[in-house]
Amino acid sequence: MNHDSISLTSARGTVRTLSQQEELPLLRDHLLRLDRTSRHDRFHGFIDDSFIRRYAERCANDGTVIIAYFEDGVVRGAAELHPPEQSPDAQPEIAFSVERSARRKGVGTTLFRKLIAEAHAKGYASLRITTGAQNDAMRALATKFGAQLTFRHGESTGSIDLTEQHQGEPAPAVAPVTPVEAARAIVDMNRAYWRMVMQMSGWGRAA
Repeated sequence: MNHDSISLTSARGTVRTLSQQEELPLLRDHLLRLDRTSRHDRFHGFIDDSFIRRYAERCANDGTVIIAYFEDGVVRGAAELHPPEQSPDAQPEIAFSVERSARRKGVGTTLFRKLIAEAHAKGYASLRITTGAQNDAMRALATKFGAQLTFRHGESTGSIDLTEQHQGEPAPAVAPVTPVEAARAIVDMNRAYWRMVMQMSGWGRAA
């Protein structure tokens, strides 16, 4: 495994990729530790513990790449790169979560940079990011790395064009999408999200 020590502002820890099966509890426990507001921002709603446990298990089995920030052996932040097969338009999706104790230390920027480098290595041309409209820190971070965000029903969604970036570096914002393209992307994203929720809840499962 690659281990990258970081010392940004007051953060002192290690960033590395989790092994999907053996280290599942580390992601799960990190997500369970998120406070109520952070959990709402990460999952676009007030999700209960059982949902998070199922979500972490799904990530361990569907090819999701998880880059984690460790302090004293405990995961305090995570960047997720979900494979394109999980998306209705075959666009890989990214998600981030940082515990309150590890914020304002450059952790989010480090995770974002590492995740984009991983996406480049996989040959992805673009990434989708969705976050709560009130999550100012994540919206600012996404914009820094080139996401052009649109807003609808309490969410922000955008796409990062990796062909316009040097590997792992912030880039200028991509050209704005048309209103029709933005609306279509948001509808597809919402449909995919609620499909995931229903599957984890046991609804609509194939016989």
